[in-house]
Parts: sequence; structure tokens; C-alpha cells
Amino acid sequence: MKFIKEKINTSEIEIIKAQELWAQNIIEIGNLYSKNEDYKLKASIFVKRFYAFDICEVLFKPTLASEKQFRYSYDEALSYFIGGPISEDKGFALKPWKKIRFSERKIIIFEENALSMGNYFFQSFNDTDEVKVEYTFGYIKDNNENLLINLHHSSIPFTG
Repeated sequence: MKFIKEKINTSEIEIIKAQELWAQNIIEIGNLYSKNEDYKLKASIFVKRFYAFDICEVLFKPTLASEKQFRYSYDEALSYFIGGPISEDKGFALKPWKKIRFSERKIIIFEENALSMGNYFFQSFNDTDEVKVEYTFGYIKDNNENLLINLHHSSIPFTG
């Protein structure tokens, strides 16, 4: 098991780049699925590369989860992204998405943590409209300086 650094040495630019890479990987997983290529391997690498499940507990509340709202393990996160043992999971990353963009974000960096909160927008190939989603991501770094998500909360905005 890797150990968490005592202090996070990161910048807002590094977090923004990590979010852009996160979005690109979600899009790539859907593209591989559409081409009948090995999307499962890509998704497995994605979850291991972007989430801190190997070094600490992760709090993950996916956007489209209602029966099992919170995911605390690698397998549960993977199920959300590509489908699996959790019956409500249809594979969020398999849509496929044409475009994902982050906006209106605020980033706070302190001690061993960084937080980013804002909106991200998802656009599928079959739709010109974007789906607006609210997010909060928490980040830590491992001893190899990899920026990892240890908190992921996504939800559809209230429309009451």
C-alpha cells in the first residue's frame, strides 16, 4: 500500500489538467466500447489512475446512483463507470460522451488536501444540449506525486 504525502504540493493548473484528463478518459472509455475494443481494461486503468482506492478510503457519490448512492471500493466505482454487480449501473462512461467540460470551478488547496467544486457539462453524440452536473472533487497525492481523487460527489442541480 502506498502512503499519502504529509503536504500536497500542487497548483490550480495541475488540478485543472487532472480534470481535463479525467474527462478525456471517460470519453475514451465510451469510444472503445462503441468500437467493440477493450474498454474494460481502459476503465480499470482509469479508476486506478484517477482514484485513491489503493492508498486510502474514497468517498464516491456518482451522479446517476440512487439505489446504492455511495461507492466505497474500486469494484463499486468500476461498476458505475462500465456496469457490473450493482444492478442500477448501466455504465456511465459507455454513453458514449462526445464532450465533457468543467466550468465555474473554485479550487482550494490546503495542507495535504485540495478541493474543487463547480459544474461540469456532458454532451452525448446524439444530443446538441449539454447535461449540467454539479461536482465536488477532493484530491490528495501519493508518494509518487500522483494526484488522486479521494472525494467525488456529483449530482444533477435541483430544479424545484
